[in-house]
Amino acid sequence: MIRPFTYSVVSNPHPHEHGYLYILFTGESQTKPRHRIGPKVYDFYLMHHIITGKGSFSVAGEHYELHAGQSFLIRPEQLIHYEADQHDPWHYRWIAFEGSRAEEWVADLLARQERPIIDTGRNRRIPVIYRNIEHALRKSSLSRAAHLRSAGYLHLLFAELAGEPDAASVGAARAGSDTGALVEQVVRYLSTQYAEPVSIERMAETLGYNRAYISRIFKQHTGMTPVTFLLKLRIDKARQLLRERLELTVEQIAASAGFQDPLYFSKQFRRFYNQSPTAYREEMRRL
Repeated sequence: MIRPFTYSVVSNPHPHEHGYLYILFTGESQTKPRHRIGPKVYDFYLMHHIITGKGSFSVAGEHYELHAGQSFLIRPEQLIHYEADQHDPWHYRWIAFEGSRAEEWVADLLARQERPIIDTGRNRRIPVIYRNIEHALRKSSLSRAAHLRSAGYLHLLFAELAGEPDAASVGAARAGSDTGALVEQVVRYLSTQYAEPVSIERMAETLGYNRAYISRIFKQHTGMTPVTFLLKLRIDKARQLLRERLELTVEQIAASAGFQDPLYFSKQFRRFYNQSPTAYREEMRRL
């Protein structure tokens, strides 16, 4: 059954400031059968990731038959064309970018490849990162921070793609030893985002996993859930601020550690340390 045609694109509303990596636009489409682009050239880098379906891609005299789980990358001034399959047209996401270091990043990404194709297998994080870039650009007209966040996701996308040597090795690696890497990702994410209104659901979506799966794996490795880890992280950060930043009020410290409600912060602090934040600070002053 042919899926209905869809198409959407979001441009970066912020001007290019000649940075080393800059997103121009991103988009998504469920193409029509035999939908064809080119032959043509672009004056920027363009990367597609195939979510479902099939198609073909031709560049530099080479022809590639592609399928879901693969990405193909187009460099500036390359004569290319690509076409959706007649019976199972591809649904893909794409991102266009440029910058002073774009070629260096692309060259590093393709250094061990003999073709401009990257096999990501069943890596669920790749399409999630594309979606996060789109969401960030949609918000970037309201906030420059959202524009910067989209650039951060592009870095994350390159890092994720660089870790995909081939389709055959992906499944086996992820099933076993990668659980430890996932735990490290969660710890790194929470350790850098604790001061923000962190959502475990959003974190799981960003990392490309189900929340229940992340919680189970994290608890197996650490003995606590991500929610408990985040709470302890915030309490410990607040404890440090109570000792070192005597000019800050308890309310300011609670907010700095990611607690939106100072009363809830005081309650949780007492639960962990059997005394109020104020009592702890006074004790530290006497010492």
